[in-house]
Amino acid sequence: MAKARKPAAARGGADRRHVEALKAEVLRRARREKIRFIRLWFTDLLGNLKSFAITPDELPGALDEGMGFDGSSIHGFARIDESDMIARPDPLTFCLLPSEPGQSRVARMFCDILEPGGAPYPGDPRYVLKRAVARAAAKGLTMNVGPEAEYFYFKNSKGTETLDEAGYFDLTAIDVAHDLRSRTVETLEAMGIPVEYSHHEVAPSQHEIDLRYADALTMADRLMTYRLVVKEVAIAGGVHATFMPKPLFGQNGSGMHVHQSLFRGDRNAFYDPKDPMYLSPVARGYVAGLLHHAREIIGVCAQWVNSYKRLVPGYEAPVYICWARRNRSTMIRVPMYKPGKETATRIEFRAPDPACNPYLAFAVMLHAGLEGIERGYPLPDPVEKDLYEMSQAERDRLGIRSLPGSLNEAIGEMEKSALVRRALGDHIFEKFIENKRIEWNEYRTQVHDYELRKYLGVL
Repeated sequence: MAKARKPAAARGGADRRHVEALKAEVLRRARREKIRFIRLWFTDLLGNLKSFAITPDELPGALDEGMGFDGSSIHGFARIDESDMIARPDPLTFCLLPSEPGQSRVARMFCDILEPGGAPYPGDPRYVLKRAVARAAAKGLTMNVGPEAEYFYFKNSKGTETLDEAGYFDLTAIDVAHDLRSRTVETLEAMGIPVEYSHHEVAPSQHEIDLRYADALTMADRLMTYRLVVKEVAIAGGVHATFMPKPLFGQNGSGMHVHQSLFRGDRNAFYDPKDPMYLSPVARGYVAGLLHHAREIIGVCAQWVNSYKRLVPGYEAPVYICWARRNRSTMIRVPMYKPGKETATRIEFRAPDPACNPYLAFAVMLHAGLEGIERGYPLPDPVEKDLYEMSQAERDRLGIRSLPGSLNEAIGEMEKSALVRRALGDHIFEKFIENKRIEWNEYRTQVHDYELRKYLGVL
């Protein structure tokens, strides 16, 4: 486990010396590896990956001062009258991209987006997560994250013809995408992104690759890389991969269960050997914070109209706001403690899906958890009974609320949330809600196939 980093103000000159050493190492690697191009990556408001390439000659200046670009052309960034932006690559994210023999060597780096004067740009999703991480660091805490991101393979991008009829953990001749998964894992590991598991998921042609935990910012960068690698390996194999949350009617959707914990140095702040469930007051406060603010933050963690086709009862999707140890119908699960595995004590937030912007999603999760710790939110009792078998009256009696049933409802909850506004900052908060209102209005004015089949002949 990585030690918690000190806040920037405490690191001072030592931090600057470390950054300069990292820059020098990047320049040495670029020369040693004979890099021809360096791709500079960042995301827009919605988590779409953006990129432009520079040559090695431009790399020293890029590392020191950044590279200018037109921010008005990036969704959710600046208006046209204040469009100048700077992308400054983070030397910690330098990575060689896999290439075939004889091809030019290419590297990539994630960027922080700055205003022309050098201040962090408030519309940069990576900056939003950095601010959340800094809030935790001020308490001596580091957030570690391990996502389980599911996806589908289809014959092409024009339809949902599956590649197989396999099921959970199946390893048979019908799992024709096994080679694609293997190549994806090999590519990720060649890029320095460690993988823990890969397997077929419950639905036909559905798959999952689990990345080994890392600190929140590193994991957000890795998750963006993972989504691109999955898609590019699929294209090379002649098929289409999608992280769309619910592409198939009547089948499980694709979730992204986010395992998370807080560390204080090398010690897991979630672990308490004296507690019957081995959960510390920090862990209990964190879970209580996620439960308390779940309806407010879900619009960021499940950000698309289609996300709420997944969040319905009956398909292993977490609809009900409660927690448990063994019960996988709850929104939050606490994996069982294993003796000698104190560092693995963690909670699993099961509501997000893999099409979210991970920088924003991790940030609102962390803020919600910290709010629970700081304000001492009480943690309700765990619910170990299958929630899908309970009546509504029984759930009401237990005080179990539901997640919003649509993007419109989720954005309505988010719009009222002081916590989400603080977490995202005014710029992203307002732009995000504006974008989602447009998406909802586009969706609700469409006439869908269901309506034609249901009503055209009888009304």
